[in-house]
Amino acid sequence: MSSEPKHHDPSSDESNVPSRVTPAFGLRAALGGALMGLANLVPGISGGTMLVAAGVYRAFIDAIADLTRLRIRRNSVLVIGIIAGAALVAIGGCAGGVAYGLAEFRWGMYALFIGLTLGGAPVLARMAKPFNGAVWAGLVAGAAVMVALVWIQSASGGAGSSSGGWAMLVVGGAAGASAMILPGVSGAYLLLLLGQYERIVGAIKDGVKAAADADVDGVLAAAGVAVPVGIGVLIGIIVVANVLRFVLHRYEKAALGVLLGLLLAAPLGLYPFKRAVPPGVGDVIDGEAVTADKLDEMRDPSNAKDWREETFTPGATHIAGALGLVALGFGVTMGVSRLGRGQDSDDDAGDRAG
Repeated sequence: MSSEPKHHDPSSDESNVPSRVTPAFGLRAALGGALMGLANLVPGISGGTMLVAAGVYRAFIDAIADLTRLRIRRNSVLVIGIIAGAALVAIGGCAGGVAYGLAEFRWGMYALFIGLTLGGAPVLARMAKPFNGAVWAGLVAGAAVMVALVWIQSASGGAGSSSGGWAMLVVGGAAGASAMILPGVSGAYLLLLLGQYERIVGAIKDGVKAAADADVDGVLAAAGVAVPVGIGVLIGIIVVANVLRFVLHRYEKAALGVLLGLLLAAPLGLYPFKRAVPPGVGDVIDGEAVTADKLDEMRDPSNAKDWREETFTPGATHIAGALGLVALGFGVTMGVSRLGRGQDSDDDAGDRAG
């Protein structure tokens, strides 16, 4: 029998899920979930970034990893339930308001989200202290990745042609699910790069319409896209959550540095002084050409997320308003993320686990 001491794998049993989900942590989780839901309604924003900003990202990743490994724990289910529930409520309750804001007040919406994003930076920096070489290297790497993503997105113009068969739909679903978890990555943008965005969005629209019309053939046709996408989503969540859990536990300092770099550079893709341009006849939205009889429908503010953007030269009022909204968003996120910084906070969860 070997007397060699066994090596303990810190990724095997540690968890950043709080041992007690207090009201303070629940409020932060609800805010993070709501912001994650709203992020899905705003172009260029990552839901994962919002969870980092709210200070619940590591707990969320560990909770998903627990469930995908069939380690059913009450608090893991509770954390996921709060975040997912808040996200769904935010999407359902705020979709109209966000759409209107993007159509009429896009620069203000972007400024607010810049502040909401940056408000998590002090919390994440505190989690990474004391800063060492691994943290700085991760920070630079994370910022570089975000800069590259922003540059690629602006250079490509967000264009991507639909292609591929069943396998590409699975890959698209996995990519979209990964983007829900990975900070700084937009799911819609990844689907555009893979050439699956228009195909998946079109299938969703067609499926909803077919269901409303009781068109069985139409529903089955939409299911031919939805099923492989759903399989991809499941695979993406299982794989990415467990990989992230391993990295966050085994290489915590470097991983926190990467997250901080992504967070600090995320606003680069949200230059606020842009306005939405309502489509005209001949423009293409979600793979559908705008015709004269559909012009009013396509110009509805509910479709504003997909309208073309153009920059404009801001005046003093725009600049002052944007700075005020950035400050407001920063204060809201930082204030809520500081709630319950004691026993149930995300940064102390790691200390307890260690």
